[in-house]
Amino acid sequence: MKYNCLNAIAQIGLDGFDAKYEMVENIADADVALVRSAAMHEMEFPESLLAIARAGAGVNNIPLDRCAEEGIVVFNTPGANANGVKELVIAGLLLASRDIIGGIDWVQTIKDDENVAKLVEKGKSKFAGKEIRGKKLGVIGLGAIGVLVANAALELGMTVYGCDPYISVANAWKLNRGVIQMNSREDVFKECDYITVHTPLLDDTRKMINKDTLAMMKDGVVILNYARDLLVDDDAMEEALASGKVACYMTDFPNARTAGMKGVIATPHLGASTQESEDNCAIMAVKQLREYVEHGNIMNSVNFPALDAGVCRVAGRICILHKNIPNMLSQFTTAMASLNINIENMYNKSRGEFSYSVLDVCDKVGSDMAAKLAEIPGVLRVRIL
Repeated sequence: MKYNCLNAIAQIGLDGFDAKYEMVENIADADVALVRSAAMHEMEFPESLLAIARAGAGVNNIPLDRCAEEGIVVFNTPGANANGVKELVIAGLLLASRDIIGGIDWVQTIKDDENVAKLVEKGKSKFAGKEIRGKKLGVIGLGAIGVLVANAALELGMTVYGCDPYISVANAWKLNRGVIQMNSREDVFKECDYITVHTPLLDDTRKMINKDTLAMMKDGVVILNYARDLLVDDDAMEEALASGKVACYMTDFPNARTAGMKGVIATPHLGASTQESEDNCAIMAVKQLREYVEHGNIMNSVNFPALDAGVCRVAGRICILHKNIPNMLSQFTTAMASLNINIENMYNKSRGEFSYSVLDVCDKVGSDMAAKLAEIPGVLRVRIL
């Protein structure tokens, strides 16, 4: 199997490929690809490309629907960089509360003065701030990162409110029972001194921090965005900062508007920029690619359903990516029967308009079986393992 890296991928992750895998320089020659931030929307993909693994959580740089239509499974690595982002959010809370950056910059202006020590004592009051202990923090989105942020903030003495109508059972178990559950984002907006957002970019969350929701918030609120740039309406934020409604806006996604906006502290997308996060993402991405390539199992795909059929214990395994339309499974079994192939186990999962089926068979199958299945309308890709 040939793999291509569109960005630098941590070597500790690539070491997870064994001798059956070979790195190639061009995606046109690849069976699988790994990517971090490279823009892929304008790329043409070879017919050989089976999967793309994003070493990170966000997949805005990948054409998910087109990949699905071409039978390319796209993976991401949720949670692998969660601790790195959590630590930056905590740093953001402190930077927004104490004028640390202003103080550092001021010291640089007086560093050559022989009376710098006296000047510091006289001038430090200009950079006084507030403590976060006892303040109310609202966490919108309780996924892998949001849960860690909420728990850490509790340990720092904050009162933490959380909101996520889609929280998973696994994350609910991890969430400290001291976090106060809120029924809606609007309740969080009205209650909290600090608000941090940790949701994906969806129709429901796009510009959820806007003129109307900002009006609900306390005067002097601090907003932190280490999730997605477009969760916040820049026009509304600029107006709120100018009026004092928002005391500080922390963002990890500076753009042409926010980079020079007064009241904004912008970091250059540093959330997952730690050696540990990059290592964890690379390791997880390679494991997912190998599991799919070698066993047909899908974990953490963003365009196809999760399906774990384990290790094949019979003669062969047939993996079929297809549209989620009626009568597909019966057509598969009819095709099997026409070639006298017995099915030992069959697995099927659907997600939206796409489905994935895995058939473990008692007889060896070859290209003739793959060709017969590929002719069925709605079938996107067939692999024989």
